[in-house]
Amino acid sequence: MTDTMTDTYRGVTYISTDSHVTEPIELYAERVDADFRDRAPRIVTADGWRSFHAEGLDPRKLMTADQLLTAVVGGWDVESRVRDQIRDGVSAEVIFPTFALQACFASDDPGLQAQLCRAYNSWAGEVFAGEPSLLAVGAVPLVDIDDGIAEARRLADAGFRALMLPARVLSRPYNDAEYDRFWAVAEEIGLPLTFHSGTGYEPRLVRGPGGAVVNYVMGAQLDGPMVILSLAAGGALDRFPGLRIVTVETGASWLAWIMTQADAIYQDHQMWARPKLSMLPSELIRRQCAATFMYDPVAIHNRHITGLDTLMWGNDYPHPEGTWPESQARNAEQFDGVPDDEVRAIVGGNAARVFGFDA
Repeated sequence: MTDTMTDTYRGVTYISTDSHVTEPIELYAERVDADFRDRAPRIVTADGWRSFHAEGLDPRKLMTADQLLTAVVGGWDVESRVRDQIRDGVSAEVIFPTFALQACFASDDPGLQAQLCRAYNSWAGEVFAGEPSLLAVGAVPLVDIDDGIAEARRLADAGFRALMLPARVLSRPYNDAEYDRFWAVAEEIGLPLTFHSGTGYEPRLVRGPGGAVVNYVMGAQLDGPMVILSLAAGGALDRFPGLRIVTVETGASWLAWIMTQADAIYQDHQMWARPKLSMLPSELIRRQCAATFMYDPVAIHNRHITGLDTLMWGNDYPHPEGTWPESQARNAEQFDGVPDDEVRAIVGGNAARVFGFDA
């Protein structure tokens, strides 16, 4: 593996807005208060398989111990991560956790959520502080909104540059006015809010034949339109124009669909539509929202409908469904015929603007 940056497609800067670190599972038991230690997420090995266990989730098989020895796990060694991304032509990355993605938000106990989020955040802050090209998002619990406000303020004070909220809060949808207290604080501290797909609920919605495809498309990817429409049509974006919203690993093909249909339905149902907005839903979305994708030629094709600012690319390192380490070849396919300035915006420029990277 070389330390020299791979030549990038079109010679532009690539910033991955969707990368992952496989955090050590032990950090949770080590960093939560003593009363919560027996409820911390853990990995159990039995019959040669490693399985992930967390409150609020069904156990999930990971891989065998033998497979782990040769797997690319997206570790927390900073130099190794930088080398891996250089190999893929990526100059900087927005880093999401692996186990914390679901474990931090799956329990309906607000005390446990707050403890797990704070445990992950303290670890991530220690590991990635001081390397401006590696931006670790901070996890924010929202079952208790006051807990979320407190953690968001703490993360901002600690130097975090982005916050991660669950894609779903089962006890309170995102069009609920109770969230206005949190949106006001988020607007005040000025950090982008990210919503990674498949978070806040048991993501395996169906079992059996086709389940892997159905769950990813109809569960994880549909988290994007649900979040963005709840905030746009629900009025939060209108009331808090400083909010910046990014849905992560949701793909972006659906953006053109919801922008055109939300406008048509809002106008055709004026008698029933509440609240009354100062502009069309699509205009709010275009002003304040973006969705990340790995390989989504339909979203790129629709960029003249959605606008360039709504699209961000990520390689999903190190997950097998992502484009790492073949991102340049995959992007040569999906961006064929797209002007250089538009490629530059989607694969790096928008991320630099929203997340504060050097372009």
